Amino acid sequence: MSFIVQPQAPARPNRCQLFGPGSRPQIFEKMAGSAADVINLDLEDSVAPGDKPQARKNIIEAINDIDWGNKTLSVRINGLDTPYWYADVVEVLEQAGDRIDQIMIPKAGNAKDIYAVDALVTAIEAAKGRTKPVGFEVIIETAAGLAHVEEIAASSPRMRAMSLGAADYAASMGMQTTGIGGTQANYYMIADHDGDASRPTYLVDPWHSVTVAIVAACRTHGLLPVDGPFGDFSDDAGYTAQAKRSATLGMVGKWAIHPKQVALANEVFTPSAEQVTEAREILAAMEQAEKDGAGAAVYKGRLVDLASIRQAHVIVKQAEMIG
Repeated sequence: MSFIVQPQAPARPNRCQLFGPGSRPQIFEKMAGSAADVINLDLEDSVAPGDKPQARKNIIEAINDIDWGNKTLSVRINGLDTPYWYADVVEVLEQAGDRIDQIMIPKAGNAKDIYAVDALVTAIEAAKGRTKPVGFEVIIETAAGLAHVEEIAASSPRMRAMSLGAADYAASMGMQTTGIGGTQANYYMIADHDGDASRPTYLVDPWHSVTVAIVAACRTHGLLPVDGPFGDFSDDAGYTAQAKRSATLGMVGKWAIHPKQVALANEVFTPSAEQVTEAREILAAMEQAEKDGAGAAVYKGRLVDLASIRQAHVIVKQAEMIG
């Protein structure tokens, strides 16, 4: 372990982030009543340019008037390369109450992007006397974002979470796909040539490397790593498969762009009763080993040690937090 201890990520459930366009206020009450842990009210891609001023008003009214319960409430602003983002920040923070928890910054390319938003938010909070600091979540969805992922993660004490935006990431990287997440038909390997025998095809994960980069940066700097959207909301199996891959790699949750995806994300990112029971039994086995003066124990025929304790603690803490 490094002498510099990695900070802990925010202790909150983040299994599912449900998105809704600011131009559709009729769905806000349903979003508030959903089982999503995080609500993202969107001012960016899902809102047409001509609708953005009204969308801001809708979101401000919703933040002030709707009971969001104990959900994390976030607003996705427009990109810093647009003429909209500054008004998104100013109008929302000056006119909405303290119920807002986070601002989501899209297409983060470097630490300077986060600094720009941070400076504006800090000035507004001081001017308006806001007592609850607003956190930041960012989306890695460009080549620059991937190249500077660690500096972005370390860019501000307001940073709370980081997501993968697969569609814009694919466009920025020049990937030959129009799919949003999931496996890609042309990204595959085949078995070695063996005479005239048929060669099996293996589909692999085109998002693996950027997912690992995001998780590593987040774990290093105490942020929550989150998987982004899965575009085909008619494909429950595909959504679940990608969610399981990202969970295995260390992400804590996934976006939902359709209400039906909320239950899928919650199921994947909630430790099962069997997992929690096994984790508690491992902790108990190691506690007994420590009493016996041993540094390891045998649990169900396999060796468990101090690393096993850390793994088990992750599962138990996650289950307790969700509960």
